[in-house]
Amino acid sequence: MRSLRSASLAAAFFALPLGSVAAQSRIPDAPAAGAIRQQFLSDLDSLQSKFVALATAIPEDKYAWRPGAGVRSIGEAFMHVASEYYTFAPVAFTAPRSTVVGRGREGFQKFEQMSTKADVLKHLNEGFAYAKQNIGALAADSLAGQRKIFGGDRTIIETSFAVAGDLHEHLGQLIAYARMNGITPPWSK
Repeated sequence: MRSLRSASLAAAFFALPLGSVAAQSRIPDAPAAGAIRQQFLSDLDSLQSKFVALATAIPEDKYAWRPGAGVRSIGEAFMHVASEYYTFAPVAFTAPRSTVVGRGREGFQKFEQMSTKADVLKHLNEGFAYAKQNIGALAADSLAGQRKIFGGDRTIIETSFAVAGDLHEHLGQLIAYARMNGITPPWSK
């Protein structure tokens, strides 16, 4: 009985600091939120260089290729990424969304249909610049705590993981599309 009580007290003692660390990591203060934003922007730089390199390496005639009926083409998938630069990424950080992409499902579909190589490269670069400028311009204290985003209370940690994870998923998708068409991503040659 004594060892069970000692074990319970020890568990309670060690759980206290872990609980406060977990709480701090869920709701960052302004300096921590600013660091998270800088890490996100650094990841965004890396993603952008790969998206542009891959978009450049894929020949124009492959932009209409799609892996199956009803699935985005290569060009549409790149434009989807650009749409997220204009909308999803800034909004996740409470920056204004761009008006380049129309509202609602129809607005996104119309934007994605502009999927020539020239459109893709233009909007990958302009959308990225828009996201980077608007996210970078936010005051660090506006990033701290929780706020209502995407239908729930979120922290900067949650939103940055959601956006980065989604963009990495699309990079993997586009790498697979390229390889299915005999194109090796430039950075892996």
